[in-house]
Amino acid sequence: MPSPFPGMDPYLEGSEWSSVHLELSSEIARQLSAKLRPKYIVRANRRFVTETWDDIAITTGNIYPDVSLFDSTWSGNMPELMLTDSKGFQNLGLELATIAAPLQMTTLIPERVAQVTLEIRDVAQRALVTAIEILSPTNKYGEGYQEYLNKRQRILHTPTHLIELDFLRRGKRVPMQQPLPATPYFVFLSRSERRPRVEVWPIQLNMHLPTIPVPLLSPDHDVTLDLQLAFETIYDALNYDLSIDYTRAPEVPLTGEAAIWAKQWLSQVRKTS
Repeated sequence: MPSPFPGMDPYLEGSEWSSVHLELSSEIARQLSAKLRPKYIVRANRRFVTETWDDIAITTGNIYPDVSLFDSTWSGNMPELMLTDSKGFQNLGLELATIAAPLQMTTLIPERVAQVTLEIRDVAQRALVTAIEILSPTNKYGEGYQEYLNKRQRILHTPTHLIELDFLRRGKRVPMQQPLPATPYFVFLSRSERRPRVEVWPIQLNMHLPTIPVPLLSPDHDVTLDLQLAFETIYDALNYDLSIDYTRAPEVPLTGEAAIWAKQWLSQVRKTS
């Protein structure tokens, strides 16, 4: 069953995103592989980063003792305690009791998150020709964002072309000298010979994902990448419709006009299906 949305599905930006990120990378590689023969190959370069959070606060409140020592027979007067050795008290009739924790909470444990870069290399020299990045949440927040910018900067100072697919509404965008349009999704293409100029595809919720050019070494012509076909293929193959409840709000909430449009669109889809 296909996604009810015409292009990117905002319901996939939550807990399913790790799966979408990996599967979309693989599908793009498969789609490009046949078009790149025989001069180029495409490979997924996977690395793992530790996902952290910037908004962790440590606060102090009432402090309760973990362990209390008390005399179960005490009737009001403090008994005289005698220290017998350096290991503790002996033969005083004291009982050891623990006080139950007043709260049960869940701690934040940093997770190892896969990051995938698709690399197009020429067969003859194995030189990196084009890098394709599908941005993940760790690329768009805190230290992960800065780490990605550093990696991006290194690529931009080489002859490598760079394609960035930002299908996440939250988090920081890649830096541009001019303000980006107020759209939820973007595709960026930085051709090495045209820098600092960048080709930008702003994508609204009601738009299909674009078919974009993938540059190679001169004088070879661009090949095409159909992002909508890649997305539809993995959505159907992985049965994402079975893990999503479209009658509820998405995990990453929509706001304003986008929320109104999505609600109306889904209502219309349900009526016609």
